[in-house]
Amino acid sequence: MHEMKKQKIVPSLWFDKNSEEAMNFYTSVFRNSRILSIKRYPEGPLEDPIKGMEGKVLTGIFELEGQKFMALDGGPIFKFNPSISFTVKCKTIEEVDELYKKLSEGGNILMALDKYPWSDRYAWISDKYGLSWQLMRTREEFTQKITSLLMFTGEKFGKAEEAINYYASIFPNSKINLIARYQEGEGDEPGKIAHSSFLLEGEEFMAMESSHEHKFGFNEAISLMISCETQEEIDYFWEKLTAGGDPKAQQCGWLKDKYGVSWQIIPKILGDLMQDPDKEKSGRVFKAMLKMKKIDIENLKKAAL
Repeated sequence: MHEMKKQKIVPSLWFDKNSEEAMNFYTSVFRNSRILSIKRYPEGPLEDPIKGMEGKVLTGIFELEGQKFMALDGGPIFKFNPSISFTVKCKTIEEVDELYKKLSEGGNILMALDKYPWSDRYAWISDKYGLSWQLMRTREEFTQKITSLLMFTGEKFGKAEEAINYYASIFPNSKINLIARYQEGEGDEPGKIAHSSFLLEGEEFMAMESSHEHKFGFNEAISLMISCETQEEIDYFWEKLTAGGDPKAQQCGWLKDKYGVSWQIIPKILGDLMQDPDKEKSGRVFKAMLKMKKIDIENLKKAAL
């Protein structure tokens, strides 16, 4: 089992009502994986727009190959698409083939399992839940096996480099590792980003962009959750990431930045307050949180009194 590392930014996956099933599936597919915790919606009755979610997963934290993910049941509002995919680096062709077989069952093939200029064994698929995976054999050494990849399409095409620099300016311990650009005849606009790798809070992310017609873009189905210790930290990330973003998409600690990427700015204490054995107390905290845009720790604590 991999040693659990500190991870500041956690990809969050929005399911309809089957996130627990999905977590069990993913932890069965990947080695060194486990479900760490499940917090459920309070027992009802709940108010709109989450009526009928009593007992479903409010937050589930699970680990795949040393990377933490979060899953939640939110209803049929948002659907996964390839604008954010997860790249899985494999050391052998056999490992790529094994993951391909398990993850593609009941899903769709976006790029067939084959040899490509960037890898001698690669495939891009969406699994039976709609989540996108890029599976590739690499000969390079790596420490992070699964990496979130942001694909800038449509009106966001041409914004990838600006976005990378913007994110790197916000998060401590950030570094741009690689920017590879399209060359003449490589299938897209020369100079734009074909592939990139960068660190935010020591965690690797990737980005690319495509000018071709795609019927998808960033949405709330995959968000990036930032776990915060203090109100000052919440205020900092909220101010930075809401700048130029969509104010209509701000609720319950969620926001959408100026590139359309969704984030959750969440205090660590929220989970403890929500799991209080006193159901009335945890229910009050939950209702207080639903009324907030940016999370206010003191008001959550007051609700728990």
